[in-house]
Amino acid sequence: MELLARIVEMYYEQNLTQSQIAQQVGYSRSMISRMITEARENNIVEIRIHYPLQRLHPLEEYLRDVLVLDEVRVLQRGALTHTEMLRRLGAIAALLLEEHLHEHITIGTSWGTALFETVNAVRPQTWEGLRVVQMIGSLGTPNPDIDGPELTRRLARLLGGQYATMPLPLIVDSPETRTALLKAPHIQRVIHQFSQIDLALVGVGTVDFEYCSLLRAGYLDFEQLESLREAGAVGDVCAIHIDIRGNLIDTPLTRCIVGVDAQTLRAIPIRIGVAGGQSKALPILAASRAGFINHLVTDEIAALRIQKYIEGEKTK
Repeated sequence: MELLARIVEMYYEQNLTQSQIAQQVGYSRSMISRMITEARENNIVEIRIHYPLQRLHPLEEYLRDVLVLDEVRVLQRGALTHTEMLRRLGAIAALLLEEHLHEHITIGTSWGTALFETVNAVRPQTWEGLRVVQMIGSLGTPNPDIDGPELTRRLARLLGGQYATMPLPLIVDSPETRTALLKAPHIQRVIHQFSQIDLALVGVGTVDFEYCSLLRAGYLDFEQLESLREAGAVGDVCAIHIDIRGNLIDTPLTRCIVGVDAQTLRAIPIRIGVAGGQSKALPILAASRAGFINHLVTDEIAALRIQKYIEGEKTK
């Protein structure tokens, strides 16, 4: 490890070429290249890109007023791809999260790509007594990096805190199974911490067939998603599905969800929602009306779509 640290210091801080380093330490250039890669994989060196985070303050003020939120940050979209947009959203959300950190804070997390990018952008630091709690069951997705357990562990490590995961699937086969599982002592210990959460960091889901993460993860099939849509669902937070007015959707499927309940979620003092893109516009609107978020990080496209919908409501 000492040699790896020395090599990356020469490469990144002294700006020596791989060939120059090879000559100094007596290795081949290809070996130096592999050692630099190994150093990055072992977190001996960390590369952080500081994206230009251009925000749209008039849209932020508009959404803060009409959605009755404490704080809104809107990313200027420009020519950004969806992937680039999510990275920058994550960077903005990480800065917002860091503004609210303090000793002995308890943070609740959900899952998803937007939260993955947020955690990626968090700077390593240490807060005494900090704890991160997974608020919903796990999806077991092909990409575990975006699932609740890994996001919870990574965020806790980055902030020098402890963590508690929810070792259950997000959706079980019946309400009776859900009730039985939630009675287990080790699950009760996690659930007990929900009421102690000071800040929730959540994604906002959609029921759009093309973009629904629960569908892509295999937790819902097309028939189940269609049943949610027919019941009026436009989106979800922590797998709690809601209609455009923010009312809870009650179906046989929603009674099988493992995670924080609506009342407990609303009681968390700081609730940061992170989501962007046109498919997330109405879900964001619904989430704000449901009281599931009171801070929002989104992009220009979603913000403008929300604005258009609200202005359209006024003319009806």
